[in-house]
Amino acid sequence: MTDPLLPGPLVDDAWLAARLDDPRLIVLDATALLPSPRHDGDYRSGSGRAEWAGRHIPGSRHADLTGELSDQGAPFHFTVPAPEALAAALQRLGVRDGSEVVAYDSGGGIWAARLWWMLRSISVPAAVLDGGWQAWEAGGHPIARGDETGGGETSATPVAGRLTPVPRPGMWTDLETVGAVSRGERPGTLVCALPPGGFDGSAPTRYSRRGHIPGSLSLPGRGLLDDTGRFLPVDELAERVGTVLKGDESPVILYCGGGISAAGTALALTLLGRKDIALYDGSLEEWSRDPSRPLATGT
Repeated sequence: MTDPLLPGPLVDDAWLAARLDDPRLIVLDATALLPSPRHDGDYRSGSGRAEWAGRHIPGSRHADLTGELSDQGAPFHFTVPAPEALAAALQRLGVRDGSEVVAYDSGGGIWAARLWWMLRSISVPAAVLDGGWQAWEAGGHPIARGDETGGGETSATPVAGRLTPVPRPGMWTDLETVGAVSRGERPGTLVCALPPGGFDGSAPTRYSRRGHIPGSLSLPGRGLLDDTGRFLPVDELAERVGTVLKGDESPVILYCGGGISAAGTALALTLLGRKDIALYDGSLEEWSRDPSRPLATGT
């Protein structure tokens, strides 16, 4: 059996630059566009492919989280596809059995974390580039432009070989489970990864109603990064997480607006050794649509 290539769920730009030619390694740019809402109900999203084509890590491909890497038949944005559909989409991007993936983005790391969580959920070895595109650019590494991946292939060129999905249980959770935890009917700790204004309802929301799921704790995903977009050192990360979870050992259910920022918080908790983490994929887009589901405001 070949030794694993990835050292863990996070890699730095120097590590990646030294291994770009490794045939086992697939680099995917997960950038998507999700502008801040200008008023309640202002939901706009779009593919980040143009940003990838403008400048990207040599050999990388764009993984469209608004397109084939989401379930287009689902009623909510960014819904994870079924395992076979997800594997088929990843296979078209060159991922196959034996591949290991590094995901990055130019949007603060949350998109890469989302892709990392999706890959992990079907047992594809994956990591996130710490600091994302900004770290790669600041490191003075080579930059590619256009639709070429660097090997004479376009990003749409299929790569031979199959990707066999092996779903990992417990990584996703649903509306009814979250409701039961919120009402105290089953164990678990609900954690909202939105910025403070999204949690307390003081900022405009993309959805019809403001606030958070009752009983939730606030742990903004962006607050776990330093000013360069890299994750805080482990000791600082542990301190920041500890002030919220306060030693709580019950299973953690993470959510945000659509399961994106929550994936960044999932990565932070994974770096700290937590394994009992589930992501509520529908998040507030699903929860807020049903007026019978309560939302709380304030801190």
